[in-house]
This record gives sequence, structure tokens and C-alpha cells, in this order.
Amino acid sequence: MTQQGVRWTADQVLALAPDAASREAAGRLATAGPWSEVGSTDGGTVWGVCRGGGGGLYRTVVDVADASGPACTCGCPSLRYPCKHALGLLLLWTGGDGAVPEGEPPAWAERWLTGRREDAEAAAGAETAETGAAETGAAGAEAARAEAAGAEVVAGTAGDASGSVSRTRDPVAARRRAERRAERITAGATELEQRLADLLRGGLAEAEQTGYAWWEETAARMVDAQAPGLASRVRELGSTASSGPDWPVRLLEECALLHLLDQGWLRRDRLPQDLAATVRTRVGLSATADGPAVRDQWLILAQYDSVDARLTTRRVWLYGTETGRTALLLSYGAAGRAPELTLPVGLSLDAELSTYPGGGRRRAALGKRFAPPAPVEIRPKGVTPSQALARYGRALRDDPWLESVPVTLEQVVPVPDGDSWQLADASGGTALPLTPAFGNRAGLWRLVALSGGVPVQVFGECGHRGFTPLTAWSAGPGQAVSLT
Repeated sequence: MTQQGVRWTADQVLALAPDAASREAAGRLATAGPWSEVGSTDGGTVWGVCRGGGGGLYRTVVDVADASGPACTCGCPSLRYPCKHALGLLLLWTGGDGAVPEGEPPAWAERWLTGRREDAEAAAGAETAETGAAETGAAGAEAARAEAAGAEVVAGTAGDASGSVSRTRDPVAARRRAERRAERITAGATELEQRLADLLRGGLAEAEQTGYAWWEETAARMVDAQAPGLASRVRELGSTASSGPDWPVRLLEECALLHLLDQGWLRRDRLPQDLAATVRTRVGLSATADGPAVRDQWLILAQYDSVDARLTTRRVWLYGTETGRTALLLSYGAAGRAPELTLPVGLSLDAELSTYPGGGRRRAALGKRFAPPAPVEIRPKGVTPSQALARYGRALRDDPWLESVPVTLEQVVPVPDGDSWQLADASGGTALPLTPAFGNRAGLWRLVALSGGVPVQVFGECGHRGFTPLTAWSAGPGQAVSLT
């Protein structure tokens, strides 16, 4: 929200949900029946008391105007954030039919809001104190004493708006640790090359007979070599074998890409700087966002989660309305828990981003936020399907292991293509097939209903498997519709 009195849409609220079950449960709570003591302020605070199925009363407060992003509290025992009660209350509020009247928050809601303001002021004060210490040299003196003792210290960073801290380590010890890890990764990559050679020498039919245990054991060896990126790709190879029609072709392709990554690591000193940084990231080495901070009005294009047995990964795509840049924010949560970073699709965020090294520099870190998410009428610039494919081809030169690139398609129509669907250029040019996974999702029908045979604008990811739509806009004025 940038202006008072502007409410979110239901799609923007549901984009905050940590999972499909929460979205479904929130929909059942988006009526006045279970709620009492509801109200809101024109500044963006909503509150209410929900009666649970067991008769319990849950006081719920949501602050959508906070510069750091939407925040909420609820008396329910749910571990999901935001919970179904917070989402249901927001959905009730978005209706704008008088179900949530404006007024002054009750004492129990005001206490939570006051506590949030006090915490924010305390954090700002701590940041100012840290900055002052750094400027007077106190932090530097402490770092020097720790370095002499070979210890690690925490020093405040003057330019970090989040109030976080950075760790200053003994540079000599840090370099030695990095060298030892590089040696272990090199040994692991060398071993993996030998294993791939043995596999191909015996023929791909042998991969079908060995089963998944061989791949898992190889992945474990890569974990021991401190190369989690290699381990992840090996596990993907294990799931490719005997996975359906043409699996030998797909397995051979993935083996070739893994071989290329191995060779890239073993010859990283000969690679261009950005490509070498990409290889380091792909094998699993962490990096810092070293690009300069860029402030812009970032349109929140899409947000979706991918889950495996170990981790929940949240991807948020942003588009700079002034710079025209597209950036990716990644956040993580333990298996079964949603990451904390939540940004509503269709709004814009006045903030600074810093990019990570690597080809294309798409991934970024979110820095200082200057205002809460707000409505915006701007849409990203679009291209034709043929131009989208060309963009993916160019991106592969910088990162041969890239699965897809973000792209906005202009004036396309979803049309059936046998048992699947594609996005066809309305001018009669080329078409992009939709990825098989998207064909089974409810988002497909939302896209078809939004279009109704009329050209629409669609943002998504374009790669070798096809196009995955994430967000769409109708031909005329209207809010972004999330398809995830």
C-alpha cells in the first residue's frame, strides 16, 4: 500500500499463503460468520476474533503497511506463517463490502502494534549505536584484537539497514579453509568423472539395473567432498533412470551437463570471471551479493515454493520499473516450513537490491526497504515467443546449466495442443509449449479463463522443457493474476 484506503486483491492475499492447504482453509474463513470484533484502519491494520472449530477464540491482527513486509499475530497454535486465520481475515477485508469496518484498534490489538513499534525503534537504535562504534574505530579495534588472538568476532555493519551483523575472520585462516575445501571438491569431481566414465563404458542399460542405491551412494561421496551442488545433480540423475519414455536420451543429456560442470571446476582458472563464478555456485560454494545496491520500484512478479525432503525453497521474481532489470530473491525454510520472506504478487516494493556473482547476475539480495509494498499500474515489457527462445539461448552461453530464464510474453493466447497446451503468438508467429507439470495445475484454467480467447500478457520461466506461466494480466486494465 502506498496510499490510504487502497485494499489488496484476493490474489495478492493468497500469494502470502505458505501452501495450498492454507489457501483452501483461508477461503472457508473469508466470511463474516466465524468472526467478531473485526475492524481496520486506513493505514493498513486489520484485526478480528475468530471462533475455531473446537470453540476456541483466536485473536488475529495483521499489519500490511509495514515497510519490512506484511506481519501478523494470532492466538492459534498453527506453525504456518501466516496462518489460515490471518489469511481469512485479509480475504474478508479485501471484499470491501463493509464486513470489516474502519475504526480504532482494541486494546489487545494496540498492544501488539505498540510492541512492534518499540521493537523497530530498538532495532534502529542498536543499528545507530553499531554505526557509531564503527565510525569511532571501536569495532575495528575489537576486530584487530580478535585477529591477533586468531578468533572470530561480530562487528556492526554501518550500511546494513536490516540491523544484521557481519563476521570478521582471520583472513589467513579463512583462506586456508577455502583452499582445503577446494581440494576436497577437486577430489570429488575427479572421482565423479571416473564414475561417469565407468557408467557410460558399461552402457546406459546398466544404469537401469543398478537401481537408485548406486546414485545415492555417489551423491553421498559428493557430500563428503563438500560439493552439495554435485550431489544434488547426481540425485537428479538417479531419478531420471527408468523414469519413462526416452529416459536414456535424457540421462545421457544430464550426464553430459554434469561432465561439463566437473570439467569447468577442474579448469576454473582458465574460465572467464563470470563463468568461473557460475561454476563455483553450481558445485555448491556460497557467494555474497557483491554487486552495487540498486534502488528501484520493484514490481513483485511472482512467488512460488518448491519442496523436497530437506528444504523448502521460495523464489520471488522482481522487475525494476525504472531499470528494466529482472531479479530473483531466494529464501529457504526447513522441510515442511515456509520461508519467512513473503511479498504479495502484483504490488511494487521501493527497495535496494544487490546482485550475486555469476552469469547474468539474476539472483539478488534484498537490502533496505523504504516503504511497504504498494499498488502500481506498470507492467513489465513483453516479447514474442521466438524472442523468448532466443533470450534463453543467449543466457546458456553464460550459464550452460541454466534450466530457464524469466520472460514476459506479450499478446499470447493459450490454446490446446493435443493432450497439452501452448501459448501462441496472437500475430500468427511461433508458439511456446507449456511445461508438462503446469498442465496439471489449476493455474492453467485460471489462465484460460482470464484469456477467454483474447490475447493476454504472461510472465513465467522459459527453458528447454517449455514455458511455465507464473503471473498473467488481461488485455485491458486490471490487477496481476497469480497462477501458482
